[in-house]
Amino acid sequence: MQRAHRTARERARAELTVAIKAEARRQLGEVGAQSLSLRAVARELGMVSSALYRYFSSRDELITALIVDAYNSLGEATERAASVQPSPRRRWTASCHAVRGWARANPHEYSLIYGSPIPGYRAPQDTIAPAGRVPIVLVSTLRQAWQQGAVREPDSQPQPDGELAEQLATVVSELGIEVPAPLLARGLIAWTQLFGMVGFELNGQFVGSFEPADAFFAEAVERMADFVGLTGDTAPPDGAT
Repeated sequence: MQRAHRTARERARAELTVAIKAEARRQLGEVGAQSLSLRAVARELGMVSSALYRYFSSRDELITALIVDAYNSLGEATERAASVQPSPRRRWTASCHAVRGWARANPHEYSLIYGSPIPGYRAPQDTIAPAGRVPIVLVSTLRQAWQQGAVREPDSQPQPDGELAEQLATVVSELGIEVPAPLLARGLIAWTQLFGMVGFELNGQFVGSFEPADAFFAEAVERMADFVGLTGDTAPPDGAT
């Protein structure tokens, strides 16, 4: 009986935790992360604020939970899209389309993890592993392409040197990335281009020009795959939007 009571209590706590985070996400769209408050979330849920503090001890702890959830949701979407593709290039392009699709469906959560820093908030270690899920998909795709000989090296591209070469060597060594530094550099450049394009679209920078941005995004993804050096099928990946 005692164990059954504990299980019911734990289930109720889990359900209320989900409700708290759902209401916080809704308020993100209205007031942004900077103005999110536990008091406002509690009021909308019909709770006294002191009760909510038993679930999240501070606004920052709630924000961290939302950040971890967002990174994991984006990571799952990207991993799922990449996993069903037949070649490294298709894995890469599918991952890019998955990032955009998730961001368009969850613009406020995307802004939370890739937008402007929240004044006074410092992300804890808990966010590092979830934040790495998308980069891991992309880097593993580069490794697969390299191992399969599906990378075309540029005919005339200088090798990274100086400070950049040192930084790349450190990244490769510390993270155990099994791809050549020049390929990693091109992949990182394409990665920043991807998130730059998504950010432009979500912030309305394509209004009046590339609207909708489907064709522009698809073309840019293919050209960046060329830049990285990924060879193979250039057909739109399964599930691309």
